Amino acid sequence: MPSFEQLGELLDPVGTVLLTVECQQGVVGPDSALPELAREARSSGALARIARLVDAAHESGTQVIHAVAERRPDGRGANRNARLFRAAERLPVRQLTGTAAVRIAPPVEVAEEDFVVRRLHGLSPISGTDVDPLLRNLGCRTLVVTGVSANIAVPNAVFDAVNRGYIVVVPADAVAGVPSEYTPAMIRNTLALVATITTTDDVLACLERRRR
Repeated sequence: MPSFEQLGELLDPVGTVLLTVECQQGVVGPDSALPELAREARSSGALARIARLVDAAHESGTQVIHAVAERRPDGRGANRNARLFRAAERLPVRQLTGTAAVRIAPPVEVAEEDFVVRRLHGLSPISGTDVDPLLRNLGCRTLVVTGVSANIAVPNAVFDAVNRGYIVVVPADAVAGVPSEYTPAMIRNTLALVATITTTDDVLACLERRRR
């Protein structure tokens, strides 16, 4: 892990954006379509840590973007080219546009200055969405990636951000996936090769130091 000084250099609020991935009620809430993932996100403390990071970002003037996955009620435009997408169509809770399932789940708070970016297709919170243009217009240099799941969406976000030239920071304890032992293995063996791995407390300390 980087030293506090090294991390502090990366997390200059002017060039840093915090991204939350699929922290929506239909994914991590009590009525989740994926109850095992929701339980892991909450019991591991990852969702609570994401909420703390979002609060600190708001207080320090660091921009927050919430990436949400949703679909139209008629399914138009959604992918059907993988087992995951086909299974999602049969789940009792669907991430339908305009429903409670696609609202950001407590305890994560959405501030007026936040962006909520919604996607209707694919696996990535970045590719094919407004996230990359927003990051460029915001002058982003470092993207802090949090959320779910460590299985699919989070790695997609990290790879896409790195491929687009951003420095990526991942607070390892603010990411969740299933089974629980998969997340640290994926971070250690995959994300650590392309991103700066740290902890929520260390990110919070850096943001606290630069609180406006």
